[in-house]
Amino acid sequence: MRNYRRLFAVLGVSAVAMVLGVLKQPLMAQILITVMGSLIALVMLWDMIQTLRSGKFGIDLLAITAVIATLAVGQYWASMIVLLMLTGGDALEDYAANKAKRELKSLLDNAPTQAHRQHGAEIEDVSVDDVQVGDVLIVRPKELVPVDGTVIDGESMVDESSLTGESKPIEKGPHIQVMSGTVNGDSALTMRVDQIAADSQYQGIIRLVQQSEARPAHFVRMADRYAVPFTLVAYIIAGLAWWLTGDPVRFAQVLVVASPCPLILAAPIALVSGMSRTSRHGIIVKSGTTLEKLANAKTFAFDKTGTVTSGILSVAKVVPVGKMDAKALLQLAASAEQQSGHILARSLVKAEHVDQLLPASAVEEATSFGVQATINNQVVKVGKASYADAAADVDTTAVYVNVDGTYMGYITFTDRIRPEAAETMTRLHDLGVERLMMISGDQEAIAEKVAAEAGIDTVFAEKLPAEKIAVLDSIDAQNRPVVMVGDGVNDAPSLTVADVGIAMGAHGATAASESADAVVLKDDLGKVADALIISRDTMVIAREAVLIGIAICLILMVIAAFGFIPTIIGALLQEVIDTVTILYALRARTGRHKLAASTDGDLRTTEG
Repeated sequence: MRNYRRLFAVLGVSAVAMVLGVLKQPLMAQILITVMGSLIALVMLWDMIQTLRSGKFGIDLLAITAVIATLAVGQYWASMIVLLMLTGGDALEDYAANKAKRELKSLLDNAPTQAHRQHGAEIEDVSVDDVQVGDVLIVRPKELVPVDGTVIDGESMVDESSLTGESKPIEKGPHIQVMSGTVNGDSALTMRVDQIAADSQYQGIIRLVQQSEARPAHFVRMADRYAVPFTLVAYIIAGLAWWLTGDPVRFAQVLVVASPCPLILAAPIALVSGMSRTSRHGIIVKSGTTLEKLANAKTFAFDKTGTVTSGILSVAKVVPVGKMDAKALLQLAASAEQQSGHILARSLVKAEHVDQLLPASAVEEATSFGVQATINNQVVKVGKASYADAAADVDTTAVYVNVDGTYMGYITFTDRIRPEAAETMTRLHDLGVERLMMISGDQEAIAEKVAAEAGIDTVFAEKLPAEKIAVLDSIDAQNRPVVMVGDGVNDAPSLTVADVGIAMGAHGATAASESADAVVLKDDLGKVADALIISRDTMVIAREAVLIGIAICLILMVIAAFGFIPTIIGALLQEVIDTVTILYALRARTGRHKLAASTDGDLRTTEG
């Protein structure tokens, strides 16, 4: 708001000065502009000193010097135009940045606030913050789904575009999950609450948006590298012009075309625009730093289950080895795993022959190993063979069950590779990614098979979370930056350690999403390649905007040094430079190349 007040003040003084000019009072106009210009220059000088004290270079020094120089040589109208550039540029920066963030901010404006809770035959309106896990809610037609939950009655088409970028409504019915912030269709749904409001998908996305706005972008700081030599060159050209001609007006003429706008505005506007573009395609990028690293990525590492594979596992076989029958064994395993967020746990709970889950207490989960719980006064352990004191005698994905210290059998699962996985790996290779790898906690035979189907170069199997980190740390500098893609709780440490962590957040764990630098909101691995394309587009546009602006300024400075650009014309040209730079940077909202889209709006074309 302060930037707008300064702009209005300069516009007001300009209007009064023009009236004085019409009334043939040029001296009064000059005094007014000189006093106002000096005051604003002093205020901006103080702001620049504060910037320098924070460790950043104050590129406004050039513009402030131009104001002082033009006032000193009596070119007060030129100084007024430069002031308009400074204040107008700051105000335009605010406007452009806000415009680029519009898609992100729309999430904050549409957060669910109310829910209809059912108690028997009665329905009461409550705040979403009062909703508890297990409550039964009614979602009326055209209403926002207030929290994450599972439909227990009714069928409707739900619009998930605000979260996932999916343009087509998704059919929802009994036993299907719904996400907070999505919009119900034409029929009412009855749902059971799975997550309180604070833990629901929509609030998690809001936190990600707030993080993305708060984090500084490294490339903005890189602009300071251009700032110092650019400022020195401008002063040298201006000084030489003054020294060789003996005319101080030449000094002012050079400086008024030395626009700092390319360095102040171009990079941040391009980066925020690029982040806006990713959000429109169902990817939240938390910072400009992430875009820069992603654009230069040489290695992509993937988790297997839920990332390269669909993660929709189904129980294939239940094999008891003791007195317990298959149905009872499956019921015990599912009941023990009902509080876990692991993909195998979800598959057990949803298994076809699990009619009822038994109450579980004293639940303890050992990440990447298994779950222990007390059920009907029995200690049930479900997980890896070593965790359940069993022999790993199957070569497919399985969990082993131990009851009161006795191995009781195992349950196998089938999982399919994502239909878009192979295409995604091909696209990444075509985009110049040198190394694709998979780091999995699963058995080596299973991991190798999945990697071969997907087209992944290297496999690291049977890795615990700490061992996954070791694999990422071992990647040499020539193969960095490295991007890690995962979806589960056990992936969170790896996502943090990688140069860029990308979470598959549509069904993934909150821990993974919050640890990651970017989150894919739609359950589509192809979005990873889309993010790479957008990040490269954005970084190229950011650099081009900076360098184009600098090049134009240097050419005009040399011309002005020879006296071919009057001071007031030079000041007007500076406005042109600012406009060109900002408009070029805003191209990052759509990209350099027209990317082909499929029917659901996904990017499917590499860079041209």
